[in-house]
Amino acid sequence: MAADEEDETGEVRRPSSKKTAKRTAKKTSSVRAGSRESESETERAARRVSAPRAMRYAAEQLKELLGRAPDSVSSVQPTENGWQADVEVLELERVPGTTSVMATYRVVLDKEGELVAYERTRRYTRGQIDRR
Repeated sequence: MAADEEDETGEVRRPSSKKTAKRTAKKTSSVRAGSRESESETERAARRVSAPRAMRYAAEQLKELLGRAPDSVSSVQPTENGWQADVEVLELERVPGTTSVMATYRVVLDKEGELVAYERTRRYTRGQIDRR
């Protein structure tokens, strides 16, 4: 294309060197990539997993640590730094089932759902009813 010629759409285009076009494209893509990286880091830091996902993560990660499948998640609540969940685990199976030994584990997750800490807070028989 010669200087100041019209292209097929009727727009007047001025020639530019290939080096200038490449430099501009590199600058634009690096700025975009940099902003995407900082946005995703910022978004990740601010984002908290949902309550159902936190429940699943708590149960899955506790199972991995204890080697026992959780029976249920009895509570989940948001904290300043993520989530806290109480997970019920069958520790010793007995017959009849109402005499099986259960345990409640308190699980602390960060905002992304990664297990940070856990502790056993209670042991009880399955047939036991809380009295308050």
